[in-house]
Amino acid sequence: MYAVVDDRNQQYRVQAGDRIQIHLRKGAAEGDVLTFDKVCLVGGEGVGKIGTPFVSGASVTAKVVRQIKGPKVVIGKYKRRKNSRRRTGFRAQFTVVQIEKING
Repeated sequence: MYAVVDDRNQQYRVQAGDRIQIHLRKGAAEGDVLTFDKVCLVGGEGVGKIGTPFVSGASVTAKVVRQIKGPKVVIGKYKRRKNSRRRTGFRAQFTVVQIEKING
C-alpha cells in the first residue's frame, strides 16, 4: 500500500517503512510522531482512492528520526570591470522521518 502525501505544498510518494526528508520541522524532536492529514491518493490494494483534493478520513503517521543539514550550495556573484565579487553559502535543513502506518 502506498500514498501520496502533501506536506506544506510538497508532495511525497510514501510506503510503510520508507524514510523521507521533509523541510525542517522546528520543535520536532527525535522520536516524535507526526501525522499527515493531507493525503492526495491511496493505492496499492485493489482499487485506489483519489482525493478531490484530499482523501477524506485518510492519514499517514510518521516518526521523526533526526534533523540533518543538506549539502552546501555556494553562490558567487561577479560584476565585470567593477572590482566586485561576493561569495556566500547556504545549507538547507531537513527533518528525516520514517513512515510508520498508512490509515486509509
